[in-house]
Amino acid sequence: MVLGEKIMTLRKKNGWSQEELAGKLGVSRQSVSKWESAMSIPDLDKILLMSEIFEVSTDFLLKDEMVEEVYVPGNPEAGVGKEAIRKVSMEEAQEFMKVRIETRGRIAFGVAACILSPVLLLLLCGMAEFGLIGISEDMAAGIGIVTLLLMVAGAVANFIILGMRLEKYEYMQKEEIELAYGVEGVMRERYEAEEQSYTVRIAIGVVLCILCAVPLLITTIMMQAEVLVLPSIAFLLVMVAAAVYQFVSVGMVKEGYEQLLQIGDYTPEGKKAGKRIEKVAVVYWLLVTAIYVGYSLWSEKWSISWVIWPVAGILFGAIAGYLRLDENKRQ
Repeated sequence: MVLGEKIMTLRKKNGWSQEELAGKLGVSRQSVSKWESAMSIPDLDKILLMSEIFEVSTDFLLKDEMVEEVYVPGNPEAGVGKEAIRKVSMEEAQEFMKVRIETRGRIAFGVAACILSPVLLLLLCGMAEFGLIGISEDMAAGIGIVTLLLMVAGAVANFIILGMRLEKYEYMQKEEIELAYGVEGVMRERYEAEEQSYTVRIAIGVVLCILCAVPLLITTIMMQAEVLVLPSIAFLLVMVAAAVYQFVSVGMVKEGYEQLLQIGDYTPEGKKAGKRIEKVAVVYWLLVTAIYVGYSLWSEKWSISWVIWPVAGILFGAIAGYLRLDENKRQ
């Protein structure tokens, strides 16, 4: 066990983040990250200070052959009754990110397809109502609903197939992990290199969400423009689907790195909260789906019932935020 790996092990056994250790040593978090990934070596005075902070000898820190179990001060029962932390190798981390990168487009397309599924229904119904096509309103509605169901079914099948491929890495999201020596430095470097791309694509998605309602607002203001209402709503859904595609495809990769590095929503505490959120999510989204389908079939107002989804998403975000705060308080 080399110096960088020992620093990482001691830090995690004391329950400190890189920022916390950096504060105790009077250095930046980047310095600690570089030490742990063997990209640099701490100065002698920092090694002496770490010896005092961790309550280990300098021999233990400096001699690779010394790998005995380390005493953690103030916690004589450390590790007793706890689950073993799974260690992730460089090969496993790279394969995990490869799978997420390969599947992000198909998952994002599936989500976008669900949003786009009512578009044909809206267009056909609108054109049939104003006599722009030679079919009845009932036939137009029937074709639109069949198309909607086929698109949703195809998206769900896509999610199931891709979910099975990602299932083997589910522990990354739910369990506390420990990266093998050198993995954290490599993954953090890649994560930081992609940040500018993340920002640009998120910005594009936000702009699309802002612009999507413009045609509908113009149509509402204009007099005698009823014929344009449903096409404007269809345009709104197309723009939202394009924005969501950006959000999902970016999020798949970004969250992959966050799961490996255990940052953001995927800290050990965040993963515990995630387990609680997952249980709530199953019931919550089944209920939302039942409300959406039931209300839409009962009222036949498919042109406005889609509002249920963004409202439900915002509400679920608030619920998830509360559960995360509650978990942090418990810790």
